[in-house]
Amino acid sequence: MAEFDVIIAGGGIAGASLGAEIAARRRTLIIEAEAQCGYHATGRSAAFYLESYGGPEVAKLTLASHDFLAAPPSDFSDQGFLRVRGDLHVTRDVLPEVPPTVETRIVEREELERLIPGIRRQWRRALFELGCADIDAAGLHAAYLRRFRRFGGAVETGARLIRAERRDGRWTVTLEDGSTRTAAILVNAAGAWADDVAKACGASPLGVAPKRRTMVQLRLGRSGLKQLPLVDSAEGTFYFKGETDNSIWLSPHDEIPSEPCDAAPEEIDIAIAIDRFQEVVDWPIERVERSWAGLRSFAPDRLPVFGFDAEISGFFWCAGQGGFGIQTSPAAAKLAAALLLDEEPDAWVAHIEAAVFSPLRFGLRGPPVGEASETPPPPPTFQQGNGRVGD
Repeated sequence: MAEFDVIIAGGGIAGASLGAEIAARRRTLIIEAEAQCGYHATGRSAAFYLESYGGPEVAKLTLASHDFLAAPPSDFSDQGFLRVRGDLHVTRDVLPEVPPTVETRIVEREELERLIPGIRRQWRRALFELGCADIDAAGLHAAYLRRFRRFGGAVETGARLIRAERRDGRWTVTLEDGSTRTAAILVNAAGAWADDVAKACGASPLGVAPKRRTMVQLRLGRSGLKQLPLVDSAEGTFYFKGETDNSIWLSPHDEIPSEPCDAAPEEIDIAIAIDRFQEVVDWPIERVERSWAGLRSFAPDRLPVFGFDAEISGFFWCAGQGGFGIQTSPAAAKLAAALLLDEEPDAWVAHIEAAVFSPLRFGLRGPPVGEASETPPPPPTFQQGNGRVGD
């Protein structure tokens, strides 16, 4: 039986970034159900840095993450993860509202035609969000995992959590192959499976709901597309960006309720995406080069969840990152690590109110059978040390 201070269920961007923050101070294990970390949402994200996305509370995490993403510490990466592209929020009439901290300018029809040659006449103007950038999501995720391992963290793939029980201040986690691991704290960073993991551990689900998002790569009879800005509807019905000189990535901006699964695109959603695209520009479509889908998971109020469970001691939520988990990961990991370790947060996230993201905001849901807890338990104590036990 392998013993740790912390076990993190889920090796996507949430689990990897949190693990990278705590591995130097706690013996930490990431267990990932799939054959590789980041197989689902993280590995399928179009990954934009977009300050206006997610609302004002998420924007605080996004803004706090910018400098790290643009120019990370040299011991983390020798290059940044952002490539500025800009975002045109196009509209037929009313410009969208964005947080006041977001740098924007209004683009009228004449300039819009220069920026997007062939845009159809009904699109009269746009709000240009200057700071929008592509994120190298794969590079960022890999850097988190490298740092996690460098500080002594262990990763086990193909290690699906089947159940977990807490006795005498420690969790015993049973994996699909029947083997067990133990830890003082169990972190639920399971993305679309967050509620399923909670139930397997005796915790009440929070209503973290997976939503399917469809992406399509189109080959077009037009060149010069790679440097296009991101183009999205102010009403939230599509977005596309240049991918190569003559291809784009396109989404119908869908959020289709789904069970946790290995998501795949539906033909109807691909057709809807193409139809909406053809309502924007007159560019000839040569073929669909590929399509894919991923699951974005949202708590009921669409804010992420960071913190200890209201009922079950030593059960920590790091879930519900929706479509903003990558762009907020540096700040979110710092904030979640401070909560997990019961420490003061780093200065660059100290202004962010952690209670906004706490699972306690959902209230006590009634303890499971055999449990009785009227107040949130304190974080458990730890054994010190960076080394792994039981290797």
